[in-house]
Amino acid sequence: MLADELDYVVGVDTHRDQHVLAVVAAPTGALIAQRSVAANARGYAEAVGFAERHAPGARVWAVEGAGHYGAGLTRCLSARGEVVHESGRSSRAERRLRGKDDPLDATRAARSALASNQPASPRSGQRQEALRVLLLTRRSAVDVRRVALVQLRSVIVTAPDDLRNELRRLPLGELLRRCSRFRRSSSRTPDQLATILALRSLAQRFQTATHEADVLEREILAHVRALAPDLLAEPGIGPIVAAQLIVTWSHHGRVSSEAAFARLAGVAPLPASSGLTTRHRLSRGGDRQLNRALHTVILHRRQHDQATKDYIARRVAEGKTTRDAVRLLKRYLARHLYRVMQNTTPLTT
Repeated sequence: MLADELDYVVGVDTHRDQHVLAVVAAPTGALIAQRSVAANARGYAEAVGFAERHAPGARVWAVEGAGHYGAGLTRCLSARGEVVHESGRSSRAERRLRGKDDPLDATRAARSALASNQPASPRSGQRQEALRVLLLTRRSAVDVRRVALVQLRSVIVTAPDDLRNELRRLPLGELLRRCSRFRRSSSRTPDQLATILALRSLAQRFQTATHEADVLEREILAHVRALAPDLLAEPGIGPIVAAQLIVTWSHHGRVSSEAAFARLAGVAPLPASSGLTTRHRLSRGGDRQLNRALHTVILHRRQHDQATKDYIARRVAEGKTTRDAVRLLKRYLARHLYRVMQNTTPLTT
């Protein structure tokens, strides 16, 4: 535990405009001092000075929201040689029982780090951060594309009969080209004109979002090839899945073991036995984007990988359900991919 190795822990509750700091003595967990600083370069320097005055000796920082509001502070501290750990948010039950405000949250962050055997280190690396931002942006473009297509088909359903009959049987590519080229015409009725304008707007929105997603995917692929090209050689893993794996794993030392990685991915088995029934189920927690990435790989392998098909058939013959077999595959996949990333040469520039 950190309490056996340190003199102080500096807990930080981060916000957009200011951060609240709390210094806690490691041997006793007693609160030593608290302070608020601005969320800018000057405030970061003040935070370091505050820690040097009130937490001399061996210390670590426990930053809540190190990947969001606390990203700037985390970069500044790492550049100064400070040891930074990422602190999770306190549970809703604890906040309900013990109250909540910024100084309390900062103190909780410090004390939770003291109680942890292996606190998580924040994500690091310029390329890893670039991948995270690119993934987030591409995800929003894909969401826009999906919503636009749903709305496009909905408008066609309620369109005037002649227009609906013209469009409803067209394949997707031709439908988008046709709708995106619609023009205003004085010969059309007001409802026809409104429908045409809506269809054109939605088709063009779909095409624009598709182009954005393609451009971002090419950029993501370039970063993945630089960071962990071996991932792309794995069956069912493309640039998007590989990027999500890299963003979550981040760097050597962030995730302590393959079991911790499986738990982070939400694929660690949880006991679900009762009476004479002995079984396990998948976790509902963890990083759901990482869990989704692993599920995508399994879906691909179930269709195209003969070894995966044979494994599921063998497990079903042994009395397992297909869902249980998939759960086991996810756990195996998390172990294997963790080892692949552990064996890569770390690249953080």
